[in-house]
Amino acid sequence: MKVLDLEATRAALPFDKLVEAIDHGFRGEYETPLRHQHNVGNTAAEDDVILLMPAWQQEGFGGVKLVNVVPGNTSRDLPAISSSYILFDRDTGEHLMMLDGGELTARRTAAASALAARRLARPDSSAHLIIGAGRVGRNLALSYREVLPIEHTLVHDLRRENAERMAADLNALGITADVIDTAEEGIAEADVVSCATLAKSPVIKGKWLRSGQHIDLIGSFTPEMREADDHAIERASVFIDTEDALRESGDLITPIQNGVLARSEIAGTLKNICADKAFPRGNHEEITLFKGVGTAIEDLSAAILAYKQS
Repeated sequence: MKVLDLEATRAALPFDKLVEAIDHGFRGEYETPLRHQHNVGNTAAEDDVILLMPAWQQEGFGGVKLVNVVPGNTSRDLPAISSSYILFDRDTGEHLMMLDGGELTARRTAAASALAARRLARPDSSAHLIIGAGRVGRNLALSYREVLPIEHTLVHDLRRENAERMAADLNALGITADVIDTAEEGIAEADVVSCATLAKSPVIKGKWLRSGQHIDLIGSFTPEMREADDHAIERASVFIDTEDALRESGDLITPIQNGVLARSEIAGTLKNICADKAFPRGNHEEITLFKGVGTAIEDLSAAILAYKQS
């Protein structure tokens, strides 16, 4: 079995090919059981958590992501999350490759958002605002340039020093990037807005949006987390990666509870978007919004690409 560390995993998942691999994955047939979660009790600390996320094709490949969440590691100066991905042969069960799960997740998350934007954003979009200057945010800056003619990247983070660091890193790569002091200021300039935060109250307000924008919400993966307010949801045509988003994200759960959004008003899933020849969109005045919570289809598609690249 071949083992790819973080750097090797990154090298095996170039964004141009990764976007295409995930597109292909959503147009294929995969089995994706519900995520398995197991709490591992601690007597004197918060429970640890083991997450297992499997997926497989009917023929060819399968895989499972193993994630260990250990909150107590913060007191040990260690990362709270450790993750690996195992790719196996669907027919024989042979383990083929182990990849760095954190890097695979960060890159496939950014690539899936870029894939949605390729279908939903205006094709002439040139200004990209990224709210949240973390690992996923940096990858978003790179992935979006593979699908849209982005000329200017704007970065906003609650901690300005993080935004400055990310903008400097991007400029060093030849990407024109500037720090924006407020989300409202950035939204006023952007054609596409990506939000990758851990916010529990909205950082994007509907009153700030303008016709023709595309909004990409990544961070909210629990019912308590929100990145956009009800008015933003109300103004937009809402797309999701999978039906799981309706059960997991406060960006959808709360507007549905408040009567702002009906499940029947969801415009489509990423599988619909990839399969429907009607996309990319034709209405340049429409505000589109994509909410992703991640899926094992993306993980497996990325791992298959890495295996074929190596």
